[in-house]
Amino acid sequence: MRRLLCTIGFTGKTAEDFFDLLRHAEVQSVIDVRQNRTGQLSAFAKYPDLEFFLRQIGNIGYRHEPLLAPTPELRKSYQKGKDWAAYEKGFLNLLKQRAVPQSLDTSSWPANVGLLCTEPGPEKCHRRLVADVLTEQWRAAGDDVEVRHLVSSTKRGKRQQHGIAS
Repeated sequence: MRRLLCTIGFTGKTAEDFFDLLRHAEVQSVIDVRQNRTGQLSAFAKYPDLEFFLRQIGNIGYRHEPLLAPTPELRKSYQKGKDWAAYEKGFLNLLKQRAVPQSLDTSSWPANVGLLCTEPGPEKCHRRLVADVLTEQWRAAGDDVEVRHLVSSTKRGKRQQHGIAS
């Protein structure tokens, strides 16, 4: 199976940029990997509004996968110490404890999905780690997987959109 696994964060993006990136990447379903998806700071990405907007802008599906979210304790520890290496190790251990990816049924996911979290870029976000774990599992099963991190930037007043492949 040919798969496109995108990652996207909503912070630092306008709603227009966010939804355009998803449409241009032809994402068929957004997989929300946040623990808290209803916070006020989520703006247009707050549940249930996000699910409604995704349907309206392109009939994009929505699914929440809390199994792929960090614990509040792990997140708070990172926010306090900003030690990415410790956070990454802790999060990957958490996935092992949860038996991810084996316990996660992705068989009903469409071929083109986008992992959603908060951070503007993938560098220091658990969605990149989730993408790595899923990619490894899918490739081991014989799937052809492309990973694309959807980011937006503004240059000279003109909005540019692009995906960064990994």
